[in-house]
Amino acid sequence: MLNHLSTTNCLPVDAAKATLVGRVWLNDVGPVLVCIKPDGIYDLSSAASTMSELLEMEDPVGAVRTHGVNRIADTQAVLLNSSQDERRSALPWFLAPSDLQALKAAGVTFVSSMLERVIEEQARGDASKADSVRQAVVAVIGDNLSNIKPGSEAAATLKTALLAQDAWSQYLEVGIGPDAEVFTKSQPMSAVGVGAEVGIHPHSHWNNPEPEIVLAVNSRGQVVGATLGNDVNLRDFEGRSALLLGKAKDNNASCAIGPFIRLFDEHFSLDDVRHCDLALQVTATNGFVMQGSSSMSQISRDPLELVQHAMGANHQYPDGFMLFLGTMFAPTQDRHGPGQGFTHEVGDLVMVSTGMLGTLVNRVNTSDKVAPWTYGIRALMGDLARRQPR
Repeated sequence: MLNHLSTTNCLPVDAAKATLVGRVWLNDVGPVLVCIKPDGIYDLSSAASTMSELLEMEDPVGAVRTHGVNRIADTQAVLLNSSQDERRSALPWFLAPSDLQALKAAGVTFVSSMLERVIEEQARGDASKADSVRQAVVAVIGDNLSNIKPGSEAAATLKTALLAQDAWSQYLEVGIGPDAEVFTKSQPMSAVGVGAEVGIHPHSHWNNPEPEIVLAVNSRGQVVGATLGNDVNLRDFEGRSALLLGKAKDNNASCAIGPFIRLFDEHFSLDDVRHCDLALQVTATNGFVMQGSSSMSQISRDPLELVQHAMGANHQYPDGFMLFLGTMFAPTQDRHGPGQGFTHEVGDLVMVSTGMLGTLVNRVNTSDKVAPWTYGIRALMGDLARRQPR
């Protein structure tokens, strides 16, 4: 992992002009808000106590440029110290860049992954049946639904036709129906950051990473920045029943976000997000390599439309929220034999990257073996209270 925790790899290609914000852990202090530059990380605690507070400001970019002047440490050193295996308490390490925000995710937002969800459902979570089911599903509904706009008249017509063939699915409902799937991925403060281990349930035998763009949204529904995420997914659990979504998605260290939030400014905007191409690489300890990609240009619903499905008159987020936008990546590469598809093994190194957001690097372990989640909102409030002058 250490070879990949570098400023060259983890920072955006245009890092010198990017407005990057994140959180680090300081021993005997706790989480501290920072801005990140290629040469160092800089204290932002005089601007805001939490990331949620910073993103609520009318001009968070201005606040970063005004307050981010006191250097804490070298960026390269902090990245290296973020490795779960090499961490030294005397140095800071990176945390997930979000804190009080709700952790939400939009699902089935790309045609390719929508088809894979249908296959999971039909295979009842059994990876050995996936290949034959895939062929049968494609024979009925085809493999190109990209021209179908969700909620449109054409989508309704297709639904009627598939119902007549007894081929409709709950995943097609949210994929091309009028209502997007938006679910709670994990709890505030539970996400892990760059260098940390990500967790898969020890009873899962069919699972995969999901490389995604994650939007940072404030309480007013304004998208103020973006980062990378890994929505670790248990395909066998969800395939057995959609009612197991919580167990399939929300396990210890199953939500990775980072390395940093890139704020929207004169050099980076939502249009850049709309045109991002994400790369994924999984490298095993035995040399096995899986690579994939996900192109935001092929998303079925615009990112702002997904924000509107998540928040509105029926649902508010007073501390803001992080929104995973979904992925078109659904691995089918065989790992353990013909027709078995891909599943994680302990020790896999997972890298999610795109030029303007850098690279999120994590190693896979089971959720009962990764570092337990012990630092929550109550602990954060206690640390913040202790920092206040008496």
